[in-house]
Amino acid sequence: MNGAEALVHTLLAGGVEVCFTNPGTSEMHFVTALDRIADMRCVLGLAEGVVAGAADGYARMAGKPAATLLHLGPGLGNAIANLHNARKARSPVVNIVGEHASYHIQYNTPLTSDIAGIARPVSAWVGTAEDPATIGEQGMAAIAAARAAPGQVATLILPANAAWGEGGVVGTLSEIAPPESVAEDAIEEAAAMLRQPGTLLLLGADALLADSVGLAGDIAAATGCGLLAEGMNKRLQRGAGRVSVDRIPYPVDQALALLAPYKRIVMVGARHPAAFFAYPDTPSLVTSPGCEVFALAGAEQDCPGAIQSLADALDVTPGGAARQALDRPQSPSGAITPETIAEAVAALLPENAIVVDESVTTGRRFLPATAGAPPHDWLQNRGGAIGLGLPMATGAAIACPDRKVVCLESDGCAMYNLPALWTQAREGCDVTTLIFSNRAYNILKGELAKVGAGNPGPRANDMLTLDRPDLSFTKLAAGMGVQAERVEDAEMLSRALARGLASEGPHLIEVVL
Repeated sequence: MNGAEALVHTLLAGGVEVCFTNPGTSEMHFVTALDRIADMRCVLGLAEGVVAGAADGYARMAGKPAATLLHLGPGLGNAIANLHNARKARSPVVNIVGEHASYHIQYNTPLTSDIAGIARPVSAWVGTAEDPATIGEQGMAAIAAARAAPGQVATLILPANAAWGEGGVVGTLSEIAPPESVAEDAIEEAAAMLRQPGTLLLLGADALLADSVGLAGDIAAATGCGLLAEGMNKRLQRGAGRVSVDRIPYPVDQALALLAPYKRIVMVGARHPAAFFAYPDTPSLVTSPGCEVFALAGAEQDCPGAIQSLADALDVTPGGAARQALDRPQSPSGAITPETIAEAVAALLPENAIVVDESVTTGRRFLPATAGAPPHDWLQNRGGAIGLGLPMATGAAIACPDRKVVCLESDGCAMYNLPALWTQAREGCDVTTLIFSNRAYNILKGELAKVGAGNPGPRANDMLTLDRPDLSFTKLAAGMGVQAERVEDAEMLSRALARGLASEGPHLIEVVL
């Protein structure tokens, strides 16, 4: 067996069953190995940002890594933004990056680059498969690194001659260490803080799955502490029958007001709350002055176990917190606004849906409006590099083909990785996408005022608007094989969303604001 075949068998042995690909010449032996070894599902993305974002979405929902196949340093570079997002979300991803044959690198041909240097800022582990005999060992090292709790990005560089050379050896996966438990004295310290008034329990990472949120709600009910989630979250399980948890808002003034009453914060899987950006004469940290902040468990630790231990230390009775009742609004009428969009989604969201939210400014009212919808998962962009929504929805749909995926996407973000629609059509992904077409980078209009840059003139405004010409998402989607329609009032939106949710493949709705 050659090195490429050994690597594919190694990936499968390590539990990696899907490879999102955008290959080139240096990866052709790996491509043919994927062809010969049928157990690996291969999904083509027409741009590397789609490949990386889909791997992130898949990992969040499958709970295990997907592989990516990328072409040399430039291909990896094209994927960097969504690999940054995956790193911030702590999603397990194994990148396979092709490299020139080792003896060819010395000639510095056009695509030669420092692949390891490009990979390191977004990778917890970077290695090179030097020859077929060690390719399996290196592959398993990458898988083990990706699967280290709660998940990491690992990058394996694959020289072409290591891939085509004979004598490949399949790697053996060593035992993956469980996440570190929280020390008993830390549990006691957190419990003592939560017994005092003016304390907040702040959740992030894996503490936002349904069982942990429910138990955290029981802790809040028993102690009277506040309960919040971070502003942008990897995966939040919510809806009817579950404890409802609000998140820290993006606008700094709102975050400061919300956190002002708290004198102490106990964090489980979360970080010290801070503004997304710095603003003149505005604090970076959004906690109240003198607030005591205690990190009970980091994202890499056993967050569900920490919450359970905390509940035990506080003698909390499970089920003490009120669970969210099923509460759907009527389908809205009138003009399309952020409020009527939220009502339409809340009225129609199906049970067990996966919501991928990159709605930016339009979607700030979506979470409160959908709290009473049937149980569902809500995924957000942890890294802030825009263009994740469409690819992440694609990967989530491939991970969970029996669940409806609803993608809430802004028009500016959508244009970064629009070819994800083509992959959805090709793979038959069950994704209903709402594109919020306000023909602007609307968030930047607000940010321009916040940073004190002065009143925008015509040239500044021109850099923040998406017109001349207007984008036609229905035509763009149709050109990639996705059924699409355009809506201009709330009644049209509700009817179109119902059609999209009833369909079994990709469906796009351009929502004109």
